[in-house]
Amino acid sequence: MSLTARRLALALLDRQLLLERRRIDVAEAVRRVCALQAQSPASPYLALWNRVRDFAPGDLDAAFAEGRLVKATLMRITLHVVHAEDYAPFRAAMLATLRGTRLYDRRFKATGLTPDDADALLPELAGFLARPRTGAEVESEVTGVHGAHAHRVWWALRTFAPVRHAPTGGPWSFTWRNSYRASGVPAAVPSEEADAGARRLLLAYLGAFGPASARDFARFTLLTGAAFTKAVRELDDRVVRVPGPGRTALFDLAGATVPDEDTPAPPRLLPMWDSTLLAHAVPGRIMPPEYRPLVVRRNGDVLPCLLVDGQVAGVWRAAAGGGVEMTAFRRLDKAAWQGLTEEAERLSALLADRDPAVYGRYGHWWDKGFPGAERTVVAG
Repeated sequence: MSLTARRLALALLDRQLLLERRRIDVAEAVRRVCALQAQSPASPYLALWNRVRDFAPGDLDAAFAEGRLVKATLMRITLHVVHAEDYAPFRAAMLATLRGTRLYDRRFKATGLTPDDADALLPELAGFLARPRTGAEVESEVTGVHGAHAHRVWWALRTFAPVRHAPTGGPWSFTWRNSYRASGVPAAVPSEEADAGARRLLLAYLGAFGPASARDFARFTLLTGAAFTKAVRELDDRVVRVPGPGRTALFDLAGATVPDEDTPAPPRLLPMWDSTLLAHAVPGRIMPPEYRPLVVRRNGDVLPCLLVDGQVAGVWRAAAGGGVEMTAFRRLDKAAWQGLTEEAERLSALLADRDPAVYGRYGHWWDKGFPGAERTVVAG
């Protein structure tokens, strides 16, 4: 029997720990969901709050400080948090993409340096980053010999070099002014390690977001369809084709299960750029197409979302003076608002101890309002 769109959405929510919060270690939770989008320092915390029962932010602080979780540029050339044991293979899978998007970009070419010149800087960079350094320190001390081009050289290096972000404290372990340190993995990756990394990344992806297509995997990673096909072939019977609602070929882990059609999906308040909205070809599994322009803004910002019955139904933001403001794009019944309110009350308590004005810099997206919307504020 072919999987329906509803069951595919429920499979995503189930594997992302969004059908039921689990009592699980934070590092293991990150491994279960493959990776957490981390453009904003707050987002990994709020992502895990949605997924882990009795989530304690201090547990995530400790996992970062102890190096059990790594924050680095990986899939989609974007900051992600991954389990420390997944960092090296995921980077191996992504290295050619990370390197190519920077060293063949006009901004790097304008420096007059070649890719070989950039590679020659990596040993010195690793030595300098034996302890945490700010980006300004790197530009000054490591690439300063390139004068006016120092900023562009560091822009390229920090994307593909074996560099991770170093925790600096603050409410979310990292701040907007990033610090960096060497990650301890080799700068270059043999082709067989890149292939092994792609296989491991595909297995993790399907375990967290499957069933999925080659286009879905490309959307999440920016790896090519050829890389997907090669990994599927090499994984042999560990990955199987499954019937979907359309003509697109879907693949999943052998033996993986999918929830029944009538499985309930609880309300959730997702963080900005939550991976559930970025892991499949547009419009994704849980985004009604008509709401996409309201949630995914023209510059790529993905607003923090309300989930009702497993689908995006609106957005939320921190309310002035504390608490949470929720905006629904359609009329919701009393039960839906009750569930969202209970979630917002719990979220308000977490924010009050960390950052009551979280995502405040993105408030301009609310200035013109949302058409046909209902709005409520849950006091902190």
